[in-house]
Order: sequence, then structure tokens, then C-alpha cells
Amino acid sequence: MRSVFALMSRNRKLFFKDKGMLFSAMITPVILIVLYATFLAKIYRDSFLSAIPKMIEISDKLIDGAVACQLAASLLSVSCVTVTFCVNLTMVQDRANGTRKDFNISPISKSKIYLSYFLSTVLNSMMVNGIALLLCLGYVYKMGWYMNAADIVFIVWDEILLVLFGSTLSSIIIYPLTTQGQLSAVGTIVSAGYGFICGAYMPISNFGSGLRKILSYFPSTYGTSLVKNHMLGGIYREMARKDLPDQVIDAFKEALDCRLKFHGNVVYVNEMIFIMVGSIAVLGLVYFLLIRLTEKAQ
Repeated sequence: MRSVFALMSRNRKLFFKDKGMLFSAMITPVILIVLYATFLAKIYRDSFLSAIPKMIEISDKLIDGAVACQLAASLLSVSCVTVTFCVNLTMVQDRANGTRKDFNISPISKSKIYLSYFLSTVLNSMMVNGIALLLCLGYVYKMGWYMNAADIVFIVWDEILLVLFGSTLSSIIIYPLTTQGQLSAVGTIVSAGYGFICGAYMPISNFGSGLRKILSYFPSTYGTSLVKNHMLGGIYREMARKDLPDQVIDAFKEALDCRLKFHGNVVYVNEMIFIMVGSIAVLGLVYFLLIRLTEKAQ
């Protein structure tokens, strides 16, 4: 494993050495939180208020806190996946500049080379999204803080799962690419579309029944819901403390995608975790098989 760690260290140094790539990866969460707060806050606030019965009064602080938590959860769920496509650029750069030809004639196996790409992507993405998490927590603190230490631990766990999911997904998609132009095109498509199909830009509860059924088959849907459940956990506890009926709290959870259903059955948090872990394992196996098949072909 010494060669894997050496290659991983080399890939991480290249990421930090490329100021343009580093800046674009670091600035992405900042841009997202500004855009989300500017353009999506009103949509999320309206979605939240629409679930409140007229006879029930909720403080502005609780509403602002709920909106902030939903914004933060949406940002993290998108950033954890899309940033991996930017961070994973080294794999394509090595092909484009001919470095992979030197690796191919070295005694290091292709499996170790691609494992090093994957591990460096995970570590660099965790760094970028760790900064994004701190920004999000600061925003939530300013708007209305109801989280406890356990919530933050679970959010970090969710972030790790999503980064692993994004890293395996990006490794598979980027694997056949040979130019930076191809990667740029793929990254643009993923950045533009992922937020919609995972329910980050707009709650899935606002979609039609047919689209909701289709999205219920995507693991990204449950990854986003997982972050929302833990981000909004303190909000729901505060509602229960104020003696809001369980039916009202459940209505909030459905409106904010914290209570997703698959074929009419509620998918609980533990099941969402299982779905994400299973998806990471399956994508990891696909990535491994791609490497092994190309090794045999060559």
C-alpha cells in the first residue's frame, strides 16, 4: 500500500498546486450558499408556510431557522457530489499530458493507480465540503439555531457518505474521458442537473406523482433527505416542545422531503443510510470491474 499512499499524496499535491482548480473547488460552496439564500430562500419559506395550518402560529425565528436548515442541507447534498467532479480532474490531466504513459510502464498495477485517484478525490472533497459545512452552520446560527451536538455528528456522517457516493460516481463517469474539455462538459451537466434530480433545488413533494415515483429509485434522493432530516431535527424537536400536533409535524416533514415514500411506504432514516451505503458499495464494485476489465484487455 506504500505506492498507493505515495500516488495519493502526489495527486493531492497536484490539486493544491493547480491554483485555478483549487480556487474553483473552494469558491463553489460560497457561490452556492449566496445563490441559494438569494433565490431559493423564498421558495423554501413558501413551502414551509404552506404546510402550516392557519390556526397555528409559529415564531419567525423558527421559520427562519427551518428555511436556513433546508438551504444548508440542499447546498451540502449538492456540493458533496458535484465538487468531486472538479477535484477528480487529476485522472484526466494525467491522460491529457501523457503522464499515464509513464505510469503504464512502471511496475505499479493499474488498480493501485486508480485507487490513489479515488482516495485523493475523497480527501480533497472532504476538505472542501468541510469548509462548506462550517459556512452552512454559521448561516444557520445567524438565522435560527436549534441543533445539538448529535445533529452535527450525524450531519458530518451524512457528508462522508455523500462524498464517498460522489467520488465513486465521478470516478466511473470520468474513467473513459481523455481530455479536459470532455471533463468540463460532464462537470457542467452534472452541476446543472444534479440539484434537480436529488430534490435540492426544489422539494420533491412539489413534483408530480409520476416524477416523484421515478426519483424514488435514485439513491441521491435519499442522500439529500438524509441531510435534511438531521439538519431539521432540532426544528422538529422545537415544534414538539411547543406542543404542535404530530400530524402537523409529519406534514412539515413531507413538505420538506424528510418523510419520503417508496411505493407508498415511508423510508426511515436508517433505511436511507442503508441505501446510501449499498449504493456506494455497488458503484465501488462497478469502478473496480471497469479497472480490471481494461487491465485484461491491455
